[in-house]
Amino acid sequence: MQLFDSLHAANFNNAWLTIGAFDGVHIGHQAILKTLTAGAHAEGAPAVVLSFWPHPVEVLQGPRGGFYLNSPGDKAAMLEALGVDAMITQPFDLELSQTTSKEFVERLKARLGLRMLWVGEDFALGHNREGDVPRLKELGATMDFDVRVVPPVNVEGEAVSSSRIRKLLADGEVKVAARLLGRNYALSGKVVRGAGRGAKMGIPTANLEVWPKRTAPASGVYACMAQLGEQRWKAVTNIGVRPTFEDKLEAPVVEALLLDYEGEDFYGEEIKLEFAARLRSEQKFESVEALLTQIERDKGRARDILVGK
Repeated sequence: MQLFDSLHAANFNNAWLTIGAFDGVHIGHQAILKTLTAGAHAEGAPAVVLSFWPHPVEVLQGPRGGFYLNSPGDKAAMLEALGVDAMITQPFDLELSQTTSKEFVERLKARLGLRMLWVGEDFALGHNREGDVPRLKELGATMDFDVRVVPPVNVEGEAVSSSRIRKLLADGEVKVAARLLGRNYALSGKVVRGAGRGAKMGIPTANLEVWPKRTAPASGVYACMAQLGEQRWKAVTNIGVRPTFEDKLEAPVVEALLLDYEGEDFYGEEIKLEFAARLRSEQKFESVEALLTQIERDKGRARDILVGK
């Protein structure tokens, strides 16, 4: 897949295009992307995605932590796996937000030879979102491109959206979020040194340094699959502030216990955690012994949930 850091850097003819933030690349996004790529490739045309960075919400409403469902690199990898030929990451700023739909579509036509635009029912672009589907169809009629609309994907009677997934994760509902994503939600991070308390208790854990802008599930204990290098391990992951030890942490820590791992320390390595189920909320225990007893229960439940993974 070709990668471009702006629309100005791209140059195509007769492109089939879809536009959006595509945060999470959830099953609603996938419905558009699969239709786009299948149709484009059947016609011998390039399937192109134009995404924005940073997310328009951050530009228009202010920066926010814990917002993104995937990193730009993860998004690119998922788009490539879905058969997309080119991804354009268009810088989004206040100047671009003032651009009319007609002005922006003219740029698309000039740089991509836009032939087919695939969008969702609620899609809109341009200043104040004036470029909705009816307006885009008007522009297509005069600028020689077609607009095709993909209906929303519903789960439990509600449309799948990135904001809905963020809400589910904030509530710890990782199993429902997985249905909307089409896969388990995942976090990646570099292993960094922690307090070393787990190793002293005989349960060495990996503390992850996660990109601060990534959405993390609610504080609690989760059954996960951990990817370390080429190997996968069942894991119990705690997200929280370690109330039993009163560390007075300012922000929740992501801490994973890889079950049955007996290898070397892996500080500095990257671990990917896939969240399969929430085991319980984070809680304060009266003693270390009580905590260790609960951890053994957590490990047993995680093994049962992760059978065959």
